[in-house]
Amino acid sequence: MGYPVVTQTPDTPGQSDQQEATAAIQQLTSEVKTFNNHRFIKIQNSVSRLILMQFARGLAFGLGSVLGASLLVSILTWWLSQFEFLPIIGDWMAVLATEFERATGNGSNVNQ
Repeated sequence: MGYPVVTQTPDTPGQSDQQEATAAIQQLTSEVKTFNNHRFIKIQNSVSRLILMQFARGLAFGLGSVLGASLLVSILTWWLSQFEFLPIIGDWMAVLATEFERATGNGSNVNQ
Protein backbone atom coordinates (compact mmCIF):
# COMPACT_ATOMS: atom_id res chain seq x y z
CA MET A 1 0.00 0.00 0.00
CA GLY A 2 1.73 3.16 -1.19
CA TYR A 3 0.92 6.79 -1.43
CA PRO A 4 -0.72 8.05 -4.60
CA VAL A 5 1.54 9.83 -7.04
CA VAL A 6 0.51 13.41 -7.82
CA THR A 7 1.10 14.30 -11.43
CA GLN A 8 -0.52 17.74 -11.44
CA THR A 9 1.62 20.81 -11.97
CA PRO A 10 1.00 23.91 -9.87
CA ASP A 11 -1.29 26.51 -11.42
CA THR A 12 0.48 29.44 -12.98
CA PRO A 13 -1.07 32.80 -12.21
CA GLY A 14 -3.14 34.07 -15.07
CA GLN A 15 -4.35 37.55 -15.97
CA SER A 16 -7.45 37.30 -13.75
CA ASP A 17 -5.39 36.30 -10.71
CA GLN A 18 -3.13 39.31 -11.18
CA GLN A 19 -6.15 41.63 -11.50
CA GLU A 20 -7.65 40.21 -8.31
CA ALA A 21 -4.33 40.68 -6.49
CA THR A 22 -4.05 44.26 -7.77
CA ALA A 23 -7.60 45.04 -6.64
CA ALA A 24 -6.91 43.52 -3.21
CA ILE A 25 -3.73 45.58 -2.82
CA GLN A 26 -5.57 48.77 -3.81
CA GLN A 27 -8.32 48.02 -1.26
CA LEU A 28 -5.71 47.32 1.40
CA THR A 29 -3.95 50.59 0.56
CA SER A 30 -7.17 52.56 0.99
CA GLU A 31 -7.85 50.84 4.34
CA VAL A 32 -4.36 51.71 5.57
CA LYS A 33 -4.90 55.36 4.56
CA THR A 34 -8.20 55.40 6.45
CA PHE A 35 -6.51 53.82 9.46
CA ASN A 36 -3.66 56.37 9.41
CA ASN A 37 -6.17 59.24 9.41
CA HIS A 38 -7.81 57.94 12.58
CA ARG A 39 -7.55 60.20 15.67
CA PHE A 40 -5.96 57.48 17.80
CA ILE A 41 -3.13 56.98 15.31
CA LYS A 42 -2.54 60.74 15.05
CA ILE A 43 -2.11 60.93 18.82
CA GLN A 44 0.22 57.92 18.86
CA ASN A 45 2.39 59.38 16.09
CA SER A 46 3.31 62.45 18.17
CA VAL A 47 5.74 61.78 21.01
CA SER A 48 4.73 64.89 22.96
CA ARG A 49 1.02 64.07 22.71
CA LEU A 50 1.71 60.48 23.66
CA ILE A 51 3.64 61.55 26.77
CA LEU A 52 0.90 64.01 27.73
CA MET A 53 -1.85 61.41 27.30
CA GLN A 54 0.07 58.81 29.31
CA PHE A 55 0.71 61.38 32.07
CA ALA A 56 -3.00 62.26 32.21
CA ARG A 57 -3.86 58.56 32.23
CA GLY A 58 -1.49 57.99 35.16
CA LEU A 59 -2.95 60.90 37.10
CA ALA A 60 -6.49 59.65 36.56
CA PHE A 61 -5.53 56.12 37.58
CA GLY A 62 -3.76 57.35 40.72
CA LEU A 63 -6.60 59.62 41.75
CA GLY A 64 -9.19 56.93 41.12
CA SER A 65 -7.18 54.39 43.10
CA VAL A 66 -6.80 56.71 46.09
CA LEU A 67 -10.44 57.77 46.11
CA GLY A 68 -11.67 54.21 45.66
CA ALA A 69 -9.44 52.85 48.41
CA SER A 70 -10.45 55.68 50.76
CA LEU A 71 -14.12 55.04 50.14
CA LEU A 72 -13.70 51.30 50.58
CA VAL A 73 -11.75 51.64 53.84
CA SER A 74 -14.19 54.18 55.28
CA ILE A 75 -17.19 51.99 54.47
CA LEU A 76 -15.43 48.92 55.88
CA THR A 77 -14.49 50.81 59.06
CA TRP A 78 -18.03 52.07 59.53
CA TRP A 79 -19.41 48.59 58.95
CA LEU A 80 -17.00 47.04 61.46
CA SER A 81 -17.80 49.73 64.01
CA GLN A 82 -21.39 48.50 64.06
CA PHE A 83 -20.24 45.19 65.58
CA GLU A 84 -19.57 46.24 69.15
CA PHE A 85 -20.74 42.90 70.48
CA LEU A 86 -17.66 41.17 69.07
CA PRO A 87 -15.02 41.37 71.83
CA ILE A 88 -11.90 41.73 69.67
CA ILE A 89 -13.31 44.13 67.11
CA GLY A 90 -15.25 46.12 69.72
CA ASP A 91 -12.15 46.62 71.93
CA TRP A 92 -10.00 47.49 68.93
CA MET A 93 -12.60 49.97 67.66
CA ALA A 94 -12.85 51.55 71.11
CA VAL A 95 -9.07 52.08 71.24
CA LEU A 96 -9.13 53.39 67.67
CA ALA A 97 -12.00 55.76 68.46
CA THR A 98 -10.20 57.19 71.50
CA GLU A 99 -7.05 57.71 69.43
CA PHE A 100 -9.07 59.52 66.76
CA GLU A 101 -10.76 61.71 69.36
CA ARG A 102 -7.45 62.53 71.01
CA ALA A 103 -5.84 63.33 67.65
CA THR A 104 -8.67 65.53 66.40
CA GLY A 105 -9.72 67.00 69.73
CA ASN A 106 -6.37 68.34 70.81
CA GLY A 107 -3.71 68.48 68.08
CA SER A 108 -0.81 69.21 70.45
CA ASN A 109 -1.26 65.90 72.34
CA VAL A 110 -1.10 63.63 69.30
CA ASN A 111 2.21 61.95 70.17
CA GLN A 112 1.73 61.78 73.93
